[in-house]
Order: sequence, then C-alpha cells, then structure tokens
Amino acid sequence: MIRILKSDQVGRLLARKAARFTEAEATVRPILEAVRRRGDQALMAYARRFDGLERPSVRVPEAELRAAGASLAPDFRKAVETAVANIRAYAKRQMPREWMAQTAPGLCLGQVVRPLDRVAAYIPAGRYPLPSTVMMTVVPAQVAGVPHISVACPKAVPEVFGTAALLNVREVFQMGGAQAIAAFAFGTRTVPRADRIVGPGNIYVAAAKKLLTGEVGIDFIAGPTEILIVAAEGDPRHLAADMLAQAEHDTDASAVLLTTSKRLAGAVAREVAKQLAVLPTAGVASKSIARNSAIILVRSLDEGIEIANQFAPEHLSIPGEDLLAKVRHAGSVFIGPFSPEAAGDYASGPNHVLPTSGVARLRAGLAVTDYLKVISVQQLSEAALKRLAPAITTLARAEGLEAHARSVEVRSDGR
Repeated sequence: MIRILKSDQVGRLLARKAARFTEAEATVRPILEAVRRRGDQALMAYARRFDGLERPSVRVPEAELRAAGASLAPDFRKAVETAVANIRAYAKRQMPREWMAQTAPGLCLGQVVRPLDRVAAYIPAGRYPLPSTVMMTVVPAQVAGVPHISVACPKAVPEVFGTAALLNVREVFQMGGAQAIAAFAFGTRTVPRADRIVGPGNIYVAAAKKLLTGEVGIDFIAGPTEILIVAAEGDPRHLAADMLAQAEHDTDASAVLLTTSKRLAGAVAREVAKQLAVLPTAGVASKSIARNSAIILVRSLDEGIEIANQFAPEHLSIPGEDLLAKVRHAGSVFIGPFSPEAAGDYASGPNHVLPTSGVARLRAGLAVTDYLKVISVQQLSEAALKRLAPAITTLARAEGLEAHARSVEVRSDGR
C-alpha cells in the first residue's frame, strides 16, 4: 500500500538515494582503460561476455538493419512516423537563429550556428528495450544537421534496429555498458569516436559517462526516473495510472502525489492498489511504490509547487496553466488531466531524455541545442577599434597582459 504523509514528513522521502557511483566507478575504470588501450579486442571481449554478442563485429550490417525495418508491424511503423513528425517539429522550433547586426558604428556582432561533427546515442535494452529513445536522440541530431550519427544498443532488438533503419541511421552497434561509452569516447578501428554521447543508461553507463566527461561531451548523468504530481482534485484512476506508469520503469523509480485533499489521497491510494493487482509489471512497480513513492497532503497548491521546486523533478504534472509561472525547476511539465507523462515519453514531441536527481535545477532535458555550437562573430572597423582602444588597453594592462594592449595599439600607431 502506498504511504500517505503530511507535508512536514516529506524531507526523508524527497531526499534521494545517493547513487552508488564509487562502487560503479571502481567496476568500470578497468573496462574504460582496456578499451582505450586495446580497442576492438577489448570491446569484443566485453560484448561477448556482457551482451552475449555472437556476430563477428559489434557493427550491425546494413542488410540486417534494412531487414529489421522491413519486418516492423504496420501499426508500429505508423506509430513511429507519428512520433517522429512531432519530435522533429518540436526540435525545429528549438533551433537557435543565426544573426549579424551593427550594434554600434563600425561594430558588427553576431552568431553562427554549426552542428557537431559526430554524435553517439546510447539506447538501453535491459528490462525494457526502448525504440522511443532512438527517436528522441536521433531526430534532434538530424534537425541540428549532425552529419554522422551512431547508435549503440546491447541487444539485437528488432524494434530498435528497425527504428534506426526508418531514420536512415547506418552506423548501429550491438554493444552496451561502460565498454560502449568507452568505444565512443576513444574510438576504435570499428567504432568512430564521438564528439558527444547522449541517452540514458544504468549506473555503470552513468559512471562511465561521469569518468569520461572532458574526454567526450555528454548530455548529463541520469539517475532513477521520477514524477511529482500536484493536484487538488481529479480522477483517482488517472492519477494512480500516472504514478504506476512511472513506477514500472525500475524498482528505484519514484512517484509522488502532492494533494490538498484527504479524500483524493485515500481514493488514489485505493486505486493504486487496485491497478497494481492486475498490472503485468507489478513485480517492479509494487517495489518502487512501497519503497520510494507516497501521497503527501499539502496545505495549498502553492506549497505543493514549492516542494516540487525544491525536488526539481524529472517530470512534473500540474493541474492548470495558472501554476506554470511558479515552476522554477523541472525536466518537463505536463499540464492538465489529458497530458499524461506517457504522451511525452512517446509521441507529443518534447524530448523524454530528461535530467533526474535534481539536475533539473541546472539544466533542461535533451534538446536540439545539445547537438549544436553557437559561435560568436565580431567584425570591427578601424574607427570602431580606435573608439574601444582606451577600454581595451586599460583593462589589458590592469590584468598584466601587455601584449594584449600592444596588439591594439600597433594598429593605430601609424607604423
């Protein structure tokens, strides 16, 4: 049975479990070093040991990708096409614009937007294979104009390979875990080195990304998935279903309802138990409901939003648009009774690769901008440089950088 708590009891529940990164890092360090030193030889050994690889190379032949694409059921293919269209449209709206403008006489400033050369998407395939993550990681890269996109998945999942084929991704690798992250970070004879690695993964994938930050760009280090729902009223069936949709991901997942209504709290608790009794994934969901989830009675919706801001959840559900202005920290916000988190997971358009563990205080979810560089541009006329020279030379000399000052003066000393 899910717990019902008062808001003054929320502290321990919302204090997330610290990820056991020390242990995970110790496990993955020798794997990273082996792939760095021995390349494909080490990669293949780990792929056979951990992923059950039987093919002679981690690279999936294009013929196999085409066959996987052709084997997709018509309803699955149609679902992918619907989702991809919405993800692509949303990513296009996120694109930053290029501009050049004269901001002062003779001073022309601007920015140009350029894609990364090569990105790699990690697609988990542990408890649940995730073809939706192929779409969420690949489509924004395509919108950004990234010329080389690679995908890695530890299992030969037809829906994952087939979705990659539908998106015309030709560089697909059957590899997982820390060894896949290492291969993309360092490059091997078979696997091209990436500029950035994106996508979720287990604690070993997260630890590898953490250790290799700086060697390669990453999106963020993700922990267990989570949802906070703020509601004063609503259909208990809907709210319970939304909580269970999050809980079924993983035994460490959390689903929390913040409500002002004791009646609603009791009704949702009963509905959670009722739906769990017939849920095929109850073996996972029941553990996350018991261990990490709760219904919390708050004094007002404003208090609920403030608790949500303190928690900075991956997913935040609010009852109406009027509360949106008060939201400061969340990975993605879902407004109203017909905006379930599952819509964002699959087909509405915004990305489902989102920050967890409070990282939403620092950054938003995966976006087209993660695949881009916004490069500043400046052009000064002789007169504009002369006008700025006193400020430049004074500041340069204040910092002890004489050559900086002289590089300006040499252009105006008449020699």
